[in-house]
Amino acid sequence: MPLPSFSRAACAMSMRNYSSVAEFILLGISHSEGLESMLFVLFLVFYVFALLGNLLILLTILASPNLHTPMYFFLGNLAVFDIFFPSVNSPKMMDYQVGQRHTISYHGCASQVFFYHTLGCTECFLYTVMAYDCFVAICYPMRYTIIMNLRVCACLTVGTWLGGFAHGSILTFLIFRLPYCGPSEVDSFFCDIPVVLSLACADTSLAQTVSFTNVGVVALTCFLLVLTSYTRIVISILKIRSSEGRRRAFSTCSAHLTSIILVYGPVILVYLRPASSPWLDTVVQVFNNVVTPSLNPLIYSLRNKDVKLALKKVLTQVAHPASQV
Repeated sequence: MPLPSFSRAACAMSMRNYSSVAEFILLGISHSEGLESMLFVLFLVFYVFALLGNLLILLTILASPNLHTPMYFFLGNLAVFDIFFPSVNSPKMMDYQVGQRHTISYHGCASQVFFYHTLGCTECFLYTVMAYDCFVAICYPMRYTIIMNLRVCACLTVGTWLGGFAHGSILTFLIFRLPYCGPSEVDSFFCDIPVVLSLACADTSLAQTVSFTNVGVVALTCFLLVLTSYTRIVISILKIRSSEGRRRAFSTCSAHLTSIILVYGPVILVYLRPASSPWLDTVVQVFNNVVTPSLNPLIYSLRNKDVKLALKKVLTQVAHPASQV
């Protein structure tokens, strides 16, 4: 049935005026009225802890020659990631709790989508590489330094960051090539693909299919590779006869395994569920954006004897520089 003339005119006018949407309104965290001050303090504490904790881990690795190994090279990259990732959304989240205008510019929204998914994909790749490093260290200890040489580590690291950049670029291009002519209310505390796509004034089936497939394939592929690595690791550990040897082997990758559980849990709950639950999505995304990056310094320092000793030495040098002369 052909559209009435006024409907066709409205659609044409809407498409011509899509550029009028210069900013989006962030609706924030649902059911948080009256909790703004508490949430601001909570987000600030986690954000500062993430920045300082990961910066301290990074500086400790750089300043400690005994930590200049492939394992800690990748841990240093993880610390860099955990500095950047919460910085994508945390400042805007805190501004929302104390500000009067809960808006974000069109380009600011596009930047959030780009950096969020670029860093998120980089994280998946980085954890996969770290799982492979643990696999080589435990299953092939005599050949570890040969297999995980400097060139291999550099190539793997560059590949993770370039892969994340390509992933984020494709998704951002698909999302923001669509026209947005209103409404402009984003039903979240930051710009992400599902909430932004729902505001588009055109057919979003291609963008939805590609984004869901892209995110799903990346997360699933990395998860299966990590699972394969840890299956081989467990088999190798069970073959060790002494209990002390098994304990030492398990402690080598226990911190990494803990971080993987904290990372892949939120990704699976948010992106790979058939049904949507706004409340659960908000809780999981806050945990993924704010809490996890602040926990990694604790996980890797408390569960790793070498990091604890190096960290203690660095802190001693900082606190008493005169005694080191």
